[in-house]
Amino acid sequence: MRTHRLIPSLLLLGSLSMATACSSGSSGTAGDETAAARPGSSATASPVRPVDPSKIKGLEIVSDNSENASCAWATSYPDVPGATAAADAMKKDVETRLAAFRELCADGDVGGAELNISHEFLVASGDVLGVRLTTLGGGGAGSGLARRTYWYDGGAGAYRTALDLIDTGSRDAFLAALRTRLKGRDGTDEQTLEQAFADRSVLAGELDDMAFTADGGLRVTFDPGAVGAVPAGSYVVTLPKETVTPWLSAFGRRAQRQSVSPAGSLDLGATATPTPAVPTHTASGDDDTDCKKVKCVALTFDDGPSATYTANLLRYLAQNHARATFFTVGQNVVAHPALVRAEVRAGNEVGNHSYSHPDLTKLSSEQVAYQLNRTSAAIKAATGTAPALYRPPYGAINSTVRRATHLSPVLWTLDTEDWKYPDATKVAQFVVSKVKRNDVVLMHDIHPTSVAAVPEILRALTAKGYHFVTVSHLRATM
Repeated sequence: MRTHRLIPSLLLLGSLSMATACSSGSSGTAGDETAAARPGSSATASPVRPVDPSKIKGLEIVSDNSENASCAWATSYPDVPGATAAADAMKKDVETRLAAFRELCADGDVGGAELNISHEFLVASGDVLGVRLTTLGGGGAGSGLARRTYWYDGGAGAYRTALDLIDTGSRDAFLAALRTRLKGRDGTDEQTLEQAFADRSVLAGELDDMAFTADGGLRVTFDPGAVGAVPAGSYVVTLPKETVTPWLSAFGRRAQRQSVSPAGSLDLGATATPTPAVPTHTASGDDDTDCKKVKCVALTFDDGPSATYTANLLRYLAQNHARATFFTVGQNVVAHPALVRAEVRAGNEVGNHSYSHPDLTKLSSEQVAYQLNRTSAAIKAATGTAPALYRPPYGAINSTVRRATHLSPVLWTLDTEDWKYPDATKVAQFVVSKVKRNDVVLMHDIHPTSVAAVPEILRALTAKGYHFVTVSHLRATM
């Protein structure tokens, strides 16, 4: 699997992760936003406290996605220094799901479905790390929404499951409390709950999504079909602090404490990892290139920013006095606001590429708006200016998508397919041999070989008299 490591400084996933203590089964409960962009989550007076990953030194995000709409997938998970065992567990789960999905693609059994795995931090404080992966889709039987939380105990140097938050001697009381609070919910009945709670080994697998609320309660989320009818969606139970605290393990109590009152930093015993420097180049002024008089081309880069690759790309562009357009993914924008600011400072343009890279044509109008608006807000927070352009993931666009946003859509006239051919020389030769005046060229700044191809593209096309401008500048001066 092709992987791209991203080093975040701020991640807002989780700020919308909310659920009520007495909510009925609903597919719109917490966590859906990260992968499915489902507005209308149940609100609560005590959500999970947002985490600022910029305090996690050396953090990397392992991110990957396809560019093929017929087999559309996007995945991400964090790799935190010192918590290798947790990253390994997430990697294993992501790769297992992705392998199964790609096999369905190869067999032609996807049926228009896609796979989207996103992440959010639940706590990253003291010696405690908590992460949730949210999976949407995947095709095949049983596909849909699934969530799992991954915990790391820095004090013991060990990976923990969600159920490890509960002391082994208190699990009977814990399960009894969950069953009591589920009883009478829409979509549940006594027989369904009896079956769900009868086999403790199976139930342990279903109890894989737990998170502490800001006031110390424990929120437990069951995936659709785990304890009730599948159409009823997810079931959420929040046990108040005074109820759950006596049942917590020693690690659970520390996780609760760090969730309620986070420490200033995360220390899992790892050595510090240097953060790649952000380029400081500043454009000398507005671009005065007249594309009616000279040959212009707009290089565009999707899916970033990536700490290492985007930083290198910005240096290449600056060295050649070239400008480009970056169609950024929202969850990477909030991870790398300094890089996005550097893109703009150097005279480049930043566009919107959705928040978590779903196929927008498979979402409702409200979901499309959520994906794009959240990304535009992240870009504005990073740069001070909201974007004017968007590029839909996979180039997939329809009337619903168009009506959901005021942004101007941008596709491309030359697709390098750089994701398919990880060869810098081949990518450069393709662009140089195929490009025409006023082309909009599609590339990606999350692929090292694509970025490595840029110096030769800039050199060869400059020799042919081309000028490198942003998409908006090209449109305005053609």
